[in-house]
Amino acid sequence: MTLFKTLDDAALQGKRVLVRVDLNVPMKDGVVTDTTRIERILPTIREIAEKGGRAILLAHFGRPKGKVDPSQSLGPIAPVLAEKLGQPVGFAEDCVGPVADGIVANMKDGDVLLLENTRFHDGEETNDETFVSGLAALGDIYVNDAFSAAHRAHASTEGLAHHLPSYAGRTMQAELEALEKGLGQPEKPVIAIVGGAKVSTKIDLLQNLVTKVDCLVIGGGMANTFLAAQGKDVGKSLCEHDLADTAKAILAAAETSGCTILLPVDAVVAREFKANAENETVPVDRVPSDAMILDVGPASVGAITEWIDKSKTLVWNGPLGAFELQPFDKATMAAARHAASRTEAGQLVSVAGGGDTVAALNQAGVSERFSYVSTAGGAFLEWMEGKPLPGVDALKA
Repeated sequence: MTLFKTLDDAALQGKRVLVRVDLNVPMKDGVVTDTTRIERILPTIREIAEKGGRAILLAHFGRPKGKVDPSQSLGPIAPVLAEKLGQPVGFAEDCVGPVADGIVANMKDGDVLLLENTRFHDGEETNDETFVSGLAALGDIYVNDAFSAAHRAHASTEGLAHHLPSYAGRTMQAELEALEKGLGQPEKPVIAIVGGAKVSTKIDLLQNLVTKVDCLVIGGGMANTFLAAQGKDVGKSLCEHDLADTAKAILAAAETSGCTILLPVDAVVAREFKANAENETVPVDRVPSDAMILDVGPASVGAITEWIDKSKTLVWNGPLGAFELQPFDKATMAAARHAASRTEAGQLVSVAGGGDTVAALNQAGVSERFSYVSTAGGAFLEWMEGKPLPGVDALKA
């Protein structure tokens, strides 16, 4: 039972459909360098056009702070989108007002139009009622297909849903269905793998997860903070010593809720933070004082894969080690490939997200083999933290 309406519920023929999409793509010298986000929105745009709707795309790019900044125009993205879509995409040099009105008025059924950066107006980020009304005047229906912007209560992500009949696009729908399987109504046991550099950026996440999952694996630089809190010497490793009490509180909360916390038992250490640095594997209570932990060791990986084997659901955010440097990518790669093969065998639902996580899974060659990989950074993290997402809640309303 979905709590929101999808394109299946919308009559699109002849309708002006305002579609919030994510086109905040990486660009260099005016050229799009990664088209992943463009590819993700194609099914929604195609379906609207094929069903005779007029797709009017709303998106932001960069942080122009409410002023027109030609270097942050969506103009250069329109031809790339047209090429991927296989049909022309018009471009309007404003997203509200006479320019947008005129172009929208001339659209025919099946046409696709991209409007200029919504953040060129300060009413976008303040969710200003006048600006929302200006956008709403351009459409008959609102479709949100940008989960990655759903944690923001902006005019084009939240405000419009209160003005027009609202639906989730196919990407948003897939994301929400996957997340529901991940932490909403997951099949138990559930294992969560959380890595990354700092505990400070993921306190809310860890506090939420210990109440929701059966096993929480803590890796990356943040594991060192927990090891240090337990009185272990982590040498020159990245570590937030001032968060020892926070780490202890999270360990205590896990014990209370019956969540197993898996910390590394062995570590790969080196004296230099560089690829192929001379390294050795040691138990975590024997880290040399002049060395730093750069990956979890084979015994730790064994414990993680054992838990993956007995789990039905995996939620993953953050690498286990310094995966961008070989050979300190070994643990992340091994765990990722193990989870992928369990997923392919139909024994595991695997949901992953966050920038570094996506990069690590791509490096392991397993992104396509996970149940779902979210490209949304902040929104994915806030969902994992158990926080409400305004853009999603507005669709439910």
